[in-house]
Amino acid sequence: MSKDPLLQPFQLKHLTLKNRIMTTSHEPAYPEDGMPKARYAAYHAERAKAGVALAMTAGSAAVSKDSPPVFNNILAYKDEVVPWITGLTDACHEHGCAVMIQLTHLGRRTTWNKGDWLPSVSSSRHREPAHRAFPKLIEDWDIVRIINDFADAAERMKAGGMDGIELQVYGHLLDQFWSPLTNELVGPYGADTLENRLRFPMDVLEAIRKRVGQDFIIGFRYTADEAQKGGITPEEGIDISKRLAATGQVDFLNVIRGRIHTDPAMTDVIPVQGMKSAPHLDFAGEVRRATGMPTFHASRIPDVATARHAVASGQLDMVGMTRAHMADPHIVQKIVEGREDDIRPCVGATYCLDRIYQAGEALCLHNAATGRELSMPHTIAPARARRRVVIVGAGPAGLEAARVAAERGHEVTVFEAAPEAGGQVRLTAQSPRRREMIGIIDWRMAQCAARDVDFRFNTWAEAGEVMALAPDVVIVATGGLPQLTLFEQGREQPHVVSSWDMIAGDVKPAETVLIYDESGDHPALQAAEVAAAAGSRVEVMTPDRVFAPDIMAMNLVPYMRSLQDKDVTFTVTRRLLDVTREGNKLKATIGTDYSDHSYEAEYDQVVVNYGTLPLDELYFELKELSSNLGEVDYDALIAGRAQDVVRNADGAFQLFRIGDAVSARNTHAAIYDALRLVKDI
Repeated sequence: MSKDPLLQPFQLKHLTLKNRIMTTSHEPAYPEDGMPKARYAAYHAERAKAGVALAMTAGSAAVSKDSPPVFNNILAYKDEVVPWITGLTDACHEHGCAVMIQLTHLGRRTTWNKGDWLPSVSSSRHREPAHRAFPKLIEDWDIVRIINDFADAAERMKAGGMDGIELQVYGHLLDQFWSPLTNELVGPYGADTLENRLRFPMDVLEAIRKRVGQDFIIGFRYTADEAQKGGITPEEGIDISKRLAATGQVDFLNVIRGRIHTDPAMTDVIPVQGMKSAPHLDFAGEVRRATGMPTFHASRIPDVATARHAVASGQLDMVGMTRAHMADPHIVQKIVEGREDDIRPCVGATYCLDRIYQAGEALCLHNAATGRELSMPHTIAPARARRRVVIVGAGPAGLEAARVAAERGHEVTVFEAAPEAGGQVRLTAQSPRRREMIGIIDWRMAQCAARDVDFRFNTWAEAGEVMALAPDVVIVATGGLPQLTLFEQGREQPHVVSSWDMIAGDVKPAETVLIYDESGDHPALQAAEVAAAAGSRVEVMTPDRVFAPDIMAMNLVPYMRSLQDKDVTFTVTRRLLDVTREGNKLKATIGTDYSDHSYEAEYDQVVVNYGTLPLDELYFELKELSSNLGEVDYDALIAGRAQDVVRNADGAFQLFRIGDAVSARNTHAAIYDALRLVKDI
């Protein structure tokens, strides 16, 4: 028997959990028609077969029709969900993994113009800033109806074979009742006493327990400290925790600290890269000590060492490593096998969460197989025949190609012009707050080193050097360089610098700086941070109607916190048309897409962020020598078949390009390009 605290079993009521690691409730937005179908089941089953003890599925599975999902949640209010829940449950139970689901009514944390267009309801008339809908103040008949909806949904989950449920009581309707900040009611559910504020969640609990019996596990995931003036205090949160324990009807407590009504508040609950790891762990431990209840918790516990400490120190009974398991679903298996160094690290990029809050699907920035378990492998199969693969470029695309090719058993050589691997990721990691991004590179370098990949750094690969290796496959992953032309202009602007120049420190910030952001991604705001920190007066300008749209909600928060107390302004719907020099100043001509209006403004420095242009000279030099002339069979690529295009019978090798060597995209796209191509070579 292992003595590792993480690998000890835990008895939760009648249920024996085989270790202390769980994935907490999260909605990856994979349902189809509101149902957890094959993709959903495959996602959780991948983690179950690798040893996760408890999968808390769903995030915010909706119990009522007036709680329409805002990002493709499971519709627990429909009877047809039961067989799909059965399939999901069976897929995890097959591997000895317990399965539960989070149920909720969103209350005001939704909108009225989705689903059946019913008014949202809440114990408050105030809208939630993040979702913007003004709710109807809940009525008595709504309360009766929703209590019954919770019980119905719980019964469906039990019928589907679930081991239990978790009620969400942070930011959603149940919490809106018990928080003094969001309860405007009078009477038995009113805000005048804690007992009244708790009455609705307690009534829901009682109704569910009557419906499902004592053997079905029920827990609360709840905020025990709202960390805001006028809200639930830590002392009151401990009191609430004790009251939950005293009911005898609650089997576990899953502790949250903070609120989620705004992007900044949610980012404090679910921290992103550059923020403290496990910031609320000690408080969760206080709840456990005060109540003696089985206690779960997750909040940026990204690594095994932190998780192990959480259990060994008695803070938690079950530790949630949810984003960590999106990066590497095989964490538990690697712990068991003594391969912790092989764990693909979560770098805190929060690409997963930001995507679902923009109505996308959860994807991991640097594990392109997550969420694609039906088509992309987490474990690379060996190839039938060994081939000689030459890769040019050691950024994220090139390194992923090298890793996958090496795992396939191929002989791999990588050329890189720089002295170190990393490409744009290494540039990104120069910002202290985003330093963790280098984990994307370091992990792949370690994987390649373990498989004898031959790296040739400080080497600008020419066609002759590539051909001298007699390759079977050449993959060009040379990335791109900053584009310094303006929109639909054919000439570079000679008086501007790139956001890369500013981030890398190749240019120093001037007194007045215009950051012109045509791309809407991280480099513009990273450059703004550098300039603002140096004391510059900064204007961030975009032709779009919002700034930095590709950074998305949670990742925007640290930028705003670092910029808003400095001399920084944000200008939207303005397009940079030209930059000329006048003496020691730059004159910018600025227009707008909305009218013929234009004006001129003076700056000391103009920084442009407008994507990259591919470094593709080598690709085109090699193209006519290749067997496929660079052509990619998209149907085969999408279907997961090997590339077999032959356009040149005299060609000695296949030629492909990936990542920004094709066009400016993001890190995930670069890694996905590599994985889905090379897994079949």
